[in-house]
Amino acid sequence: MNNNNYKSIVEAMLFASDGPLSLSRIGSILKDLKPGEIKTVIDELNQGYETRNQGFAIREIASGYQMYTLPEYAFWVDQIFDHCKKQRLSQAALETLAIVAYKQPLIRSEVEQIRGVNCEGVLHTLLEKSLITVVGREKRAGRPLLYGTTKEFLSYFGLRSLEDLPRMEDLESLLQQERKGDGSESTQGKEERIEEQKSESLLVDEAPLS
Repeated sequence: MNNNNYKSIVEAMLFASDGPLSLSRIGSILKDLKPGEIKTVIDELNQGYETRNQGFAIREIASGYQMYTLPEYAFWVDQIFDHCKKQRLSQAALETLAIVAYKQPLIRSEVEQIRGVNCEGVLHTLLEKSLITVVGREKRAGRPLLYGTTKEFLSYFGLRSLEDLPRMEDLESLLQQERKGDGSESTQGKEERIEEQKSESLLVDEAPLS
């Protein structure tokens, strides 16, 4: 099989995949190619796309590779997917997610100590979205759960690895970009905020009387 055939196969696999494909995953199917050779094929595909001024490219993301449309065509692409745009996270969810990303692994009480509010509902939401996961248990009384981020987290923010996280001082800019839109809070965001407020109320209600 010549190199052009390999390029066509890798291109077809990436086009059909709904998530990043790692070099090892591609190699498990194209057994004749080593990871370095697959990377070369991907680089050649990208060079061809650039030469032909294509509207897409292959990006390394979340320890794998995935096809993406180029940012300069986002306006037109958004028009055909307007009905199913990615749901934005609420401010509470973004702040909690940032804490987990930079401080992981950590337990719920540590997240709450930093945020200053009850985070049970928000953590549950992030778990449901597969943006965080349980990575173990703390070696202390009660063996509380330890939380960390996932590959879905990397995909959501377009990161190759945790090493690509912005500096702490740049984090607020990243959160503002994620929150911006039409200025209104999504229904889901409102629900998360209400759930958080309920959790805070429960804490007050259950606090011992002095």
